[in-house]
Amino acid sequence: MAEKAQQQGYPLAPANGNARSDQEAGRSHSDDELRRQKRKKWALYIIAFIIFQTGVIVFFSMTVMKFRTPKFRVRSATSFDTFDVQPSSFNVMMNTQFGIKNTNFGPYKYSNSTVYFYYRGTQIGTVFIPKSKANFRRIKKLNVAVSLVAPTSLISNSEWTNDVSSGIVPLTSTSRLSGKIEIMFVFKKKKSINMNCTMDLNISAKQLQNIKCK
Repeated sequence: MAEKAQQQGYPLAPANGNARSDQEAGRSHSDDELRRQKRKKWALYIIAFIIFQTGVIVFFSMTVMKFRTPKFRVRSATSFDTFDVQPSSFNVMMNTQFGIKNTNFGPYKYSNSTVYFYYRGTQIGTVFIPKSKANFRRIKKLNVAVSLVAPTSLISNSEWTNDVSSGIVPLTSTSRLSGKIEIMFVFKKKKSINMNCTMDLNISAKQLQNIKCK
């Protein structure tokens, strides 16, 4: 009976061993699966972080770090201290507003310059623009008195007489500002602005109108 009991007890050991082995294998497989999932998550986090950083860099370079050329133009003439426009004379003193539009994320510092005014190619006036700066994302407004005087040779021109008779005197203005844009006080780039404006002097209304600048 003892021998039979021993013979019956022996087969149980391998069965228990196989069960433990299966459990350990199952736990090992589960741990491997968890590790794989964690690696996938970390890989996704890293990829998402790289994409985010790339987007930030592209956005930063396309907006904040992009150097744009400011714009310099005649904005208006609000009043006239002197207004003598006749077929035989031309003497005008107008309070003119110029504008420097800076769309950069940094100030635009410019040097001294001069604005020239012309009537059909003949220079009739100049005005000095002192060095200064246009703050970032701002329009710097300059109010300056401009004196326009026509030379005798121009007054005797029939084209001048016709324009005065029509009540509209066409004018143009040109200038060039040279300066430097500073972004974050570190990145700097030289930028020059060319002004090229056309306008009409309305004699009866005593007004500067139809101002168009390139």
